[in-house]
Amino acid sequence: MLSRRDAIGLGSAAMLAAVAGQGSRAATLRGGKPLVFAHRGASALRPEHTLEAYDKAIADGADYIEPDLVITKDGVLIVRHENEIGGTTDVAQRSEFADRRTTKTIDGAPVTGWFTEDFTLAELKALRAIERLGATRPESQGYDGRFEVPTFDEVIAFTAAQAQASGRMIGLVPEIKQSGYFASIGLPLEAPLLAALATHDYTRRCPVEIQSFETANLRAIREKIGRPANVTLLQLFSDFSQQPADIAMAAGKTRYADMATPAGLAEIATYADAVGPATRSVIPLDEQGRFGAPTSFVGDAHAAGLLVRLYTFRPENRFLPADLRGPGGEDARHDAGSIAEMRRYIALGIDGLFTDDPALGRAAVDEV
Repeated sequence: MLSRRDAIGLGSAAMLAAVAGQGSRAATLRGGKPLVFAHRGASALRPEHTLEAYDKAIADGADYIEPDLVITKDGVLIVRHENEIGGTTDVAQRSEFADRRTTKTIDGAPVTGWFTEDFTLAELKALRAIERLGATRPESQGYDGRFEVPTFDEVIAFTAAQAQASGRMIGLVPEIKQSGYFASIGLPLEAPLLAALATHDYTRRCPVEIQSFETANLRAIREKIGRPANVTLLQLFSDFSQQPADIAMAAGKTRYADMATPAGLAEIATYADAVGPATRSVIPLDEQGRFGAPTSFVGDAHAAGLLVRLYTFRPENRFLPADLRGPGGEDARHDAGSIAEMRRYIALGIDGLFTDDPALGRAAVDEV
């Protein structure tokens, strides 16, 4: 019986042949290997944004772990992908919180569920994490109900301890979620984020990349903190047809497509150090779901002096290009296909990648 890692090695051969024909790999902006960012931790294997997901990610070789930040009713930063927690905790099964279910307008769209800003930290600590994708990820789903929701301070302390134990620096890439919305209800995220980073000795030394899909908060953070050696600001891109939420709220006209032009990227470089587009913005898929021709995004960003951090690589067939899928149906994992997909983008010179399975990201980067 082959081990999982042996299977990755053997299964990669055919898939990587498709990448080998693409020519030599373009250089990263600074000449080193691309970095591996653990997207919400090892979220293909453990419920996302839990200490256990981060532990697995670090063990599997992630260079950075990603805590997405939202806030509690009593002003504590916690780690969840968004403020609605019905899909990532067991709150829907907790009768004592049934009356907290409500509908709110978040970034211009109605959202129904349970929201972190309606709970104290003590109440949220009573909840337990569940797998967002359910049966698509049976290994992770097997941990449903076992892990609690961590605070940002707890994630920092945990990462510092893991770094000391492993003898290597582990970066943090916190994402500020729904910045404008939280500011509008009197619970801004930026001040407590910067306070936490300043309070912990580890985050005064370790690599930190602060990311956001909005722009005004990154501009304000740059003005406030300057350019410390260990802190990078990362401007995220959503679908190019859309607008950053803060620009839309201010009735501005700028879309992500405008920000992705050479002129737009040059403007981003005045306040940020890196950009984070979705994978299909860099290599679109054709009508059959197969790889199309790459765009000029990576080269244009590098020309503006910006690092490129690409999101998100996932190992299940449903998330892979059609030409890299394996047997077993939509929910089946195809590790070799995921590695091949990452290597296709690495060949373009990207500087980092976000993956739900950092072991596969580590394999993809180290095999180049």
